[in-house]
Amino acid sequence: MANIVVDDSEPLEKAIKRFKRLVEKEGIIREYKKREYYEKPSTVLNRKNKSIRRKLIKKTHGRSGGKNEY
Repeated sequence: MANIVVDDSEPLEKAIKRFKRLVEKEGIIREYKKREYYEKPSTVLNRKNKSIRRKLIKKTHGRSGGKNEY
């Protein structure tokens, strides 16, 4: 849970900026958007498998830098 302490001498804009940074760092907004709608377990699994495959393909094809050097 994001929690900041605001000093009396600190401008409100600066405190809001710190709060936004903290929320972004903790991934609260991302988590909220992910849980906004129900997603079937099979859909979650398919998305995870697809991302893993994409990472593996990128890793195996990315060794030469994408250029054919002859």
